[in-house]
Amino acid sequence: MSVFYDRFERHGHAEGLKAQSTHYCPGCGHGLAHKYMADAIAELGIQDRTVAVSPVGCSVFLYYYFDVGNTQAAHGRAPAVALGHKVANPESIVISYQGDGDLASIGLAEIVSVAQLGIPISVIFVNNAIYGMTGGQMAPTTLPGMATTTSPLGRDVKLAGAPIRMCEMISTLEAPVYVARCALAGAKEITRTRKVVRKALETQADRKGFAFVEVLSTCPTGWGINPPDSQKFILEKMVPYFPLNIFVDKTDHEGEPFVPHPEPAPSKIHELLRLSGHEVGTFAPGAVDPRFRNPRMKIAGFGGQGVLLLGLGLAQCGMMEGRKVSWLPSYGPEMRGGTAHCHVNISEDEIGSPLVSRPTVLMSLNQPSMEKFEHELVPGGLQIRNVSMIPAASKRTDIVNLDIRASEIADKLGNPRAANMVMLGAYAGYSGMLQLETCLAALPEIVKKKTLVELNRKAVEAGFEEGKKARKA
Repeated sequence: MSVFYDRFERHGHAEGLKAQSTHYCPGCGHGLAHKYMADAIAELGIQDRTVAVSPVGCSVFLYYYFDVGNTQAAHGRAPAVALGHKVANPESIVISYQGDGDLASIGLAEIVSVAQLGIPISVIFVNNAIYGMTGGQMAPTTLPGMATTTSPLGRDVKLAGAPIRMCEMISTLEAPVYVARCALAGAKEITRTRKVVRKALETQADRKGFAFVEVLSTCPTGWGINPPDSQKFILEKMVPYFPLNIFVDKTDHEGEPFVPHPEPAPSKIHELLRLSGHEVGTFAPGAVDPRFRNPRMKIAGFGGQGVLLLGLGLAQCGMMEGRKVSWLPSYGPEMRGGTAHCHVNISEDEIGSPLVSRPTVLMSLNQPSMEKFEHELVPGGLQIRNVSMIPAASKRTDIVNLDIRASEIADKLGNPRAANMVMLGAYAGYSGMLQLETCLAALPEIVKKKTLVELNRKAVEAGFEEGKKARKA
């Protein structure tokens, strides 16, 4: 099977003279870059497991031409998307194909972060020194004195700074194993580009690590010159500032399979638990009501009610019992009085996303939170309501409502702000998902003021008893 599609259907549904044309301008370097990527994919025999990521820019329609997997990424976010593909499927060959206005500007943080991690992907970075697709504006790589539509008098480095040399930047990081710059100008350099692009993909196929290739490319339309002169521009103007070189080559080491989730070493918290004498059990799926296993939880209330701490506490307890957990906060700018909520997953299996859009458990600490999120709860789901602050009845008849006077119970214990720990205990007691001993052992880790640990211990115990009584009723 050819890596390139036999027919390009962008124009006239593959009918007429334009059926085989591309969307690139005459003399554009993307066509050659595509060819060398396709050649390498075919020669290495990796077509059936290749995924290309093409973000906003001239490469946005990469999927028109390649018969491989493809994901469209937001501007600059291709490395982050590529990382997701590689972690989800370590055997895939992932190519992040980006331009300079994309990678070196809005995507700078993403490319540096992914390169620093050393995730084994291949980045093909096409540098034509301008924003090509949107009209030839000045880019982070525009040369000093170079005229563009937004710098008609030439780039002034005193105002706009000097162009970014991406290969030099990436090569300062420890993790990348192959970093090179090549050019699509002149027969010798074009031939070398083919080899360098292949090396970047081969590095990943051989499980060597992260590869980054910068390709100096022509843009006759954006530069306002003809194709032959655009090649001269690369050799005479760009190469002196962006020297062609192999900056890093560590590909002679033995490759190893990429394991995105290695088995973690025993955590500090488990060691602390053993030293403190707490007998915290491990997760026993058979002991939990199937309705409450692997909960997707949303916790909501006013800012200042300890909503985020409650979520952290639930996640900490789940982790201490050997389960996978995630915690994701969401809150407004107000420290006190504004709304706040968080998302918590506790699962036997890997968690695909920390975001909870259809919760199986909703903890509503006040009326506005119940009104805002109750409709999201799945049928048969569990809502734990702090009825001290929720006078209205639930509008749902297809869910289980557990009503706890959490604020009143906490107030009797000496501090109404401990209502969140009453809610934690009530959930554990009602669902059977978390042992009381685990909840108590977690408190010193999540309550920063040690003088409040005892108060929160009483709150958890009181809530646990309320939950147990409701379950038996």
